[in-house]
Amino acid sequence: MAILKVANLGNPVLRIPADPVKNIQAPEIQRLIDDMIETMREYHGVGLAAPQVHRSLQIVTMEAEQDDGASAGPGASPIVLINPRIVPLTERLEEDWEGCLSVPNLRGKVTRHAEIEIHAHDRRGKPLKLSASDFFARVAQHEYDHLIGTVFLDRMKSLETLTFLEEYGRFWARREDEE
Repeated sequence: MAILKVANLGNPVLRIPADPVKNIQAPEIQRLIDDMIETMREYHGVGLAAPQVHRSLQIVTMEAEQDDGASAGPGASPIVLINPRIVPLTERLEEDWEGCLSVPNLRGKVTRHAEIEIHAHDRRGKPLKLSASDFFARVAQHEYDHLIGTVFLDRMKSLETLTFLEEYGRFWARREDEE
């Protein structure tokens, strides 16, 4: 396994729709998945999409927990989504903070669906259907956006909350705690 170089905002690979994976069992795809998991963990991410590591393929790895504790978390098997589709389960939207390994040191508030259903294939090629809510749903939608050439900045309703990570800690996190 290897730590892969993460593409930063401005790299064209982040702005083009990713190609579907045709042969999920191919050794190079399995190696890419392993490398993505290792890279995600190395950079303390909760999700990573293949375009973020310079591969325009519809692959997402995640280690985000559901609010009820179900799903993958540190030490558990990561979730791998290949050729995913996302279906909103409710009209309810939630706004919360997001950051991105490809947009280093920036945070901003993004509105996302609170509950979704994910249709994908796992790394063995088996169909997978997951219901997701809250933070897990947010991470899945964020990573899915990378597969369609979108970054979280594109989803921000206003740039008023766009902030550097250091300033987020100094000003925004404190304000959120007081509310």
